[in-house]
Amino acid sequence: MRARLAVTPDQYRKVTYVALAALTLIVLTGAAVRLTDSGLGCPTWPKCYGKLYPPFALHPLIEFGNRAISGFVGVIVAVATVLAFTRRPFRRDLAWLAVTLPLGVIAQAVLGGFTVRENLAPGFVMSHFLLSMVILIGAVALAWRATHERGWRAPSTDRTLVWSVRALIPVGALTLLAGTAATAAGPHSGGNVGQHITRLTIEGSNTLEWAVHQHATIAAIFGMATIAVWLLKRSRGVALDPLEPLTVLGILLAAQGLVGVVQYELKLPAEMVWLHVGLATVTWLVTLWAAAVEGRIAKPGEQPEPLDTIEVPWQQSAQVSLRQ
Repeated sequence: MRARLAVTPDQYRKVTYVALAALTLIVLTGAAVRLTDSGLGCPTWPKCYGKLYPPFALHPLIEFGNRAISGFVGVIVAVATVLAFTRRPFRRDLAWLAVTLPLGVIAQAVLGGFTVRENLAPGFVMSHFLLSMVILIGAVALAWRATHERGWRAPSTDRTLVWSVRALIPVGALTLLAGTAATAAGPHSGGNVGQHITRLTIEGSNTLEWAVHQHATIAAIFGMATIAVWLLKRSRGVALDPLEPLTVLGILLAAQGLVGVVQYELKLPAEMVWLHVGLATVTWLVTLWAAAVEGRIAKPGEQPEPLDTIEVPWQQSAQVSLRQ
């Protein structure tokens, strides 16, 4: 069976990107459930109104559809985990990372069940989204490592630059946390008309305005920090092409700021909020990508192997094609 399921490094790399795409998709469908007021479309879990299938009505179908997609995502990450053990040559680091994905999906399913049973309490809803962001860390790490063989590049000796890029991750995470608080205090409770949903009210009736201002402030700090790190990297003499992750991150944060202002002035229409959530998810992925690009820091006394002596299989193939 292991021989039949054996995959090459290139085949497994493609599998990891499918898993990453699936885990990103489920974030967007989950946001759609909330923004269409379908959060309690199926008030019981795991069944819908005590049945294996939902009633033929809009909100139950949307909520149950998201559950079905979650099951599909679970299958995909399970396949990615199994193939991590049948990949040839076997890599222990990929196997450990792959195992975290189905565990994360299971945790999301359990948390989702509690979220429904607690009638979309803001703490559970916020945790539900933030757990998705944590799972994406493992998915990005898996896809990145599966793309490159160990030792494909020399470790960095620029500790300042590497740690500066890494520092963007906690700032980005704090921005996401503040964003979930703003959504939890806003008009999109996730419940339908007549369903009582508790909103975030830590600042009383001014909670929404307070949360939005906190989110905007932290996001502005995130944007300025990104610009500072971009300038730092440029000062190192590195050629920054348009697809440099720090450049992409800066553009995304600018777009996020524009969308955020527009949606607030328009009284938070659901479509704009969904776009904001989608951009936030992509921004988080690019932040992780930027950290991955900088690599690890060389240990004291470590003598990195020159980059031009290290080749991975698909680099060798590409060079042969170019010579031809």
